[in-house]
Amino acid sequence: MKVVALISGGKDSCYNMMQCVAAGHDIVALANLRPAHKDELDSYMYQTVGHQAIELYAEAMDLPLYRRTIQGSSLNTGRDYQETEGDEVEDLYQLLSLVKEKEGVDAVSAGAILSDYQRVRLENVCLRLGLQSLAYLWRRDQESLLSEMISSDVHAILIKVAALGLDPDKHLGKSLADMAPHLKQLSQKYGVHICGEGGEYETFTLDCPLFKKRLVIDSSETTIHSADAFAPVGYLRLTAMRTESKDRVSRSQQMKSILFAATR
Repeated sequence: MKVVALISGGKDSCYNMMQCVAAGHDIVALANLRPAHKDELDSYMYQTVGHQAIELYAEAMDLPLYRRTIQGSSLNTGRDYQETEGDEVEDLYQLLSLVKEKEGVDAVSAGAILSDYQRVRLENVCLRLGLQSLAYLWRRDQESLLSEMISSDVHAILIKVAALGLDPDKHLGKSLADMAPHLKQLSQKYGVHICGEGGEYETFTLDCPLFKKRLVIDSSETTIHSADAFAPVGYLRLTAMRTESKDRVSRSQQMKSILFAATR
């Protein structure tokens, strides 16, 4: 099927794209929703931190990128969702409607793992547009999934932290691979979701096997959103980024990760 991939910049959306390709689907476009006037939007639906660098994903993957500014808010927060004027879900509907018109896509790649709230709303939008939702990570065991992402050459960093045991000054900018042992400890000690599904942290992917170029951060700024004594919330604002070419050998080695994913 022809697929549009919803991307946030995080590890989950990138790894789900890899799963789509491993299953034989063709990713033809990328789609992203961005905040209007600030870096971090308190949204039930969307990761917005790191939105400044999303344009580079189109360059890294050599695909068209469709973006829409989030105009709505979380109005309909019930267990089920029905079309609600002014809700942020309708921004997703408008965005995917445009992509379907322009690219003729059949399906949507989404990196949802645990949130029924997000799943219900995405499926509502897909049903209204006649699209199929492809969420290969849904309800996967999070510890094995995190290990799988790292071993499959998804190179991501922590771009936001918001949990007991995660410190903006120590952990922002750290790679997922370096953080994995600590995240496992926090999961065992405090019940932290090891993949960040409880909002404990968010990531930004700098490279994966689907990227023809890798992303490079030249400068960033740390912003403290909440100076809580026990679980401070902070994020990185990416102030200067670029892409750089990957040599053929490294790209060929990475592509094996996609073939490996097809056997899982």
